[in-house]
Amino acid sequence: MTDLWVLRGVLVVVVAAIVADVRPFDTSLPGAIGLGLFGGALIMLAEMRLRHAALSRVIGGAIGMLLGVAGAALAAAVLRSAIGDGTSAALQILILVLGAYLGVAVGGAQGESLNLSALGVFQKETKSNVASKVLDTSVIIDGRIADIAEAGFLDGPILIPQFVLWELQAIADSSDTARRNRGRRGLDMLRRLQENSDHQIEVTERDFPKLKEVDRKLVELAREVEGKIVTTDFNLNKLAAVQGVSTLNINELANAVKPVMMAGESMSVLIQKEGKEHSQGVAYLDDGTMVVVDHARHLISKRADIIVTSVLQTSAGKMIFGKLEQSDLQSDQPDARQSELER
Repeated sequence: MTDLWVLRGVLVVVVAAIVADVRPFDTSLPGAIGLGLFGGALIMLAEMRLRHAALSRVIGGAIGMLLGVAGAALAAAVLRSAIGDGTSAALQILILVLGAYLGVAVGGAQGESLNLSALGVFQKETKSNVASKVLDTSVIIDGRIADIAEAGFLDGPILIPQFVLWELQAIADSSDTARRNRGRRGLDMLRRLQENSDHQIEVTERDFPKLKEVDRKLVELAREVEGKIVTTDFNLNKLAAVQGVSTLNINELANAVKPVMMAGESMSVLIQKEGKEHSQGVAYLDDGTMVVVDHARHLISKRADIIVTSVLQTSAGKMIFGKLEQSDLQSDQPDARQSELER
């Protein structure tokens, strides 16, 4: 990136030197240098814009510019023959610039309708239209993105913004132990992603200095590259949706792939703690789903076979209610009788 800016600086200086030597419109030396610097800056800005433009828009703009210049030259010739040689050179140049501008603007806008796949030379470039995936800091720290990528559920190029790496590095250098561990885990996940040869990992230096919040930068970057943001941040998910940027929320994916349990099905769970109601036991599935089991309080720290009685969907996720199978109920009877004798 530094070499590119050096090249751009050289271009501006060369253009300014050429214009200063030619001195168009009989301008003074300082005026010619200023005009050259302005022209070089315009060329540099056009190059920066074209680097991120779609190929179809570039081709459409180039064709439009050629047609616009040709039409402007014809109009200038007609104007010169009608008025005579008195037509000023400045007016002819103005007509050419106007024609070129209109050609580029209209051609670039209409270039999106070009079917480049019909040309064999562009077949390879237009083969894949998979959107890029822009990773958020939260999804890198979360860690599940590496497993999802290795399982083949994440396609297309994976973009990691430089400003996300800076934020991740700041978290890894935090004085707070918990934040420091989270940041280091995120860096480990990035290294694991880069070691996966099945995915194209790219660290982009594109930044938006005028924006201070990382979330807003992510939204602007995703809009610019026409990609999707991968995140676990609920607020970022809503911000992107309001601005028309697509997101992939790992938490929503996890909820979508949770196993569907039906009443009457059997399952084996580990009773981990007491429930809110008398004699209830609580277990958790591998995905974090809570399972409330009646008459399982005496089986804490033990596995139990249960039968699902109902499934409740809440805003926080699913809750499964069940009862012990007959064998576990029978093992509970001696304890119940012992409690009765003690009373």
